[in-house]
Amino acid sequence: MNPLDWVSLHGVVVMAGLMTYVVASHTLRQRRHPSAAIAWVITLVLVPYVALPLYLLFGTRKLLRARGGNRRIVDAPELQGEDAWPQRLAAAMDLAPAASFRSLRIHEDGKQALDALFELIDSATRSIELCTYILGDDPVADALCEKLIGKAREGVKVRLLLDGVGRMLGGRRNPKALAAGGVTVAIFVPPVHSPRRGRVNLRNHRKMAIADGSRLWCGGRNLTAQYFDGAPGISPWKDLSFDLRGALAERALECFERDWAFATDKARTKHVPLQEASSGPVAQLVPSGPDQTEDTLFAMLVTAFFKARERIVVVTPYFVPDPTLLMALALAARRDVAVDLVLPAKSNHRMADLVRHRALRELAGAGVRVWLAPQMNHAKAIVVDDAIALAGSANFDARSLFLNFEVMVAFYGRADVRRFADWADRQAVGAKRYTARPPGLVRDVAEGLVLWLGFQL
Repeated sequence: MNPLDWVSLHGVVVMAGLMTYVVASHTLRQRRHPSAAIAWVITLVLVPYVALPLYLLFGTRKLLRARGGNRRIVDAPELQGEDAWPQRLAAAMDLAPAASFRSLRIHEDGKQALDALFELIDSATRSIELCTYILGDDPVADALCEKLIGKAREGVKVRLLLDGVGRMLGGRRNPKALAAGGVTVAIFVPPVHSPRRGRVNLRNHRKMAIADGSRLWCGGRNLTAQYFDGAPGISPWKDLSFDLRGALAERALECFERDWAFATDKARTKHVPLQEASSGPVAQLVPSGPDQTEDTLFAMLVTAFFKARERIVVVTPYFVPDPTLLMALALAARRDVAVDLVLPAKSNHRMADLVRHRALRELAGAGVRVWLAPQMNHAKAIVVDDAIALAGSANFDARSLFLNFEVMVAFYGRADVRRFADWADRQAVGAKRYTARPPGLVRDVAEGLVLWLGFQL
């Protein structure tokens, strides 16, 4: 082939790839993270023959098309106060209304968390729904599976939703034994044999267990020994989980049903709402990910940081923030909001540990107090003033905020917010204050290169 003909053909392929990207992004209103958009465009220009098939296979970020027109007007009297902004924002993003709950327990350690999970399973008389990213192959997971099989044999409807990628990370436990014991198991987007074209890059990172639609166990813990009390040869991590009763569990069940329908390609099951009094504290289930038209958690965090008046506390294992969130935290510190960020000194994710220093240097320069805890802490929690406490499965990185299926619970009651704030303060005990140091040339270049891949961290 004539070199000029080859160049012309290459140009046509590049234009076709870019047009496919632009049209798909505009039609589906994907609103990509800037680093992801730049990466796709550069790759489509340089290697379109590889990039275009990959884009068609992995490129989808949102499953729902964003709506046009005016948003719903929120005029309920209880949502008009200054402290009701989270509920107004949630309503504007079409999230289900806040729901009442009672008997909130924040688990202080892995033993309490595991006891609470087993107690929830034992209490079920009609149904158990369990969603997790990783199900291990160790004594803790063995005991959990035995309990699930036991309840299924008692006639309780038991469903287990496992993420396709997370299943491989957890030791590849064979779900056939669970199925043989009466537990219905579904795999969320298997990475190799997924029928969901263009969606194999999506992961369900939500962690929750629901019993009878009235009890909820939720947080950041995967279902393996490392997230609880450990096992021989397995050191436990710190983490955060909680359980509660009430109508909020029904919101979690609705979220599970959407995920289950997506994973199994079946119609969503509808449930009769609980007939419970709505008095008492309320909290908001905040699902985030491709199943939401908006980037719900990202929007709530940005708004909360800009509205903060006194204090922000962030506890997260990985810190690779979006530039907007980074700016919001830095500006909060510069206007004399006390901002504390608690991270493990060394996490299990080396790339995230490397790249976080660029953001940490900027925050430390703005007056943010960064604490490096000696033990691996997998917890995810954000507390802003006395207005809101968020706890659940989402990490403080682009993948959690823009790609993964995640779920957080936003607590609004001052007493509950204070309990989470006290828990967050305890995570900094024994931690060392981060000291920012100018990077050398090699480190600066390395951080920049890894940041280019930051959307996948």
